[in-house]
Amino acid sequence: MGIKISILGCGWLGLHLAKSLLLKGYEVKGSTTSESKLDVLKNAGILPFQIQLEAHQIIGNIEDFLKETDILIIDIPPGLRREISSLEEMTFVNKVKTLIPFIEKSGIKNVIFVSSTSVYADGFPIVEISEETMPNPDTESGKQLAIAETLLQSNLNFKTTVIRFGGLLGDDRHPAKFLAGKTNVENPDAPVNLIQREDCIGIIEKILNQVEYDNWGATFNAVAPQHPTRKAYYQNKALIFNLPLPTFAEDSESKGKMISSKKVEMILEYSFQKEI
Repeated sequence: MGIKISILGCGWLGLHLAKSLLLKGYEVKGSTTSESKLDVLKNAGILPFQIQLEAHQIIGNIEDFLKETDILIIDIPPGLRREISSLEEMTFVNKVKTLIPFIEKSGIKNVIFVSSTSVYADGFPIVEISEETMPNPDTESGKQLAIAETLLQSNLNFKTTVIRFGGLLGDDRHPAKFLAGKTNVENPDAPVNLIQREDCIGIIEKILNQVEYDNWGATFNAVAPQHPTRKAYYQNKALIFNLPLPTFAEDSESKGKMISSKKVEMILEYSFQKEI
């Protein structure tokens, strides 16, 4: 019998990850919030579950989903607005708090939590950020992701590896489309921190394969090693995609961050496959 993996959240990344793991001989359960997507999972060979995580309850058979699972991968986006608001309820954090007792009861020992480089604020001067850098989020989703990371990693019943991905690219998903034709775009000189979906999957698979080295409980930043400026990158992509060029606000100092993925390359011995 192969290693059994449950992916909580078979969305844009999770579904492709599940398909890749099936090809490598893993047994995969996957969850979705929508009934219409159950057949999509089933047809891909994934054992499908309809599960809705809410702030104070879980709708769906979470016990069976977690049962006889070797590794749980949590890949649910916070889905929060960018601005930090003191009034914003800790919705995402509460979802994770609600989930944790079920993980404990299931006996799962290893968890991968898909997080984001949004746990680090943009700043100036722009500095290189590594896993040693303390998170200092300046968005609501970043703030709640940072708290959720700590909740999971401080639990002694299981070990959680956190992967902080940069902006996700792949298929038809590209931020250049969102910026096309926009004017006065801020921070033209800030470096981009992006990663292709294939590399996200490759890094998760490396962690799964490194069981003997016991990187469980570690934290990894994961962005492609290329960091052109926002202006250079998005104007170039607009030309490639034949989109209207965005223009940038040149009159103020750019703030941003440069995320290092050296730990992924050194500890996991991962080589990035696709340029951004």
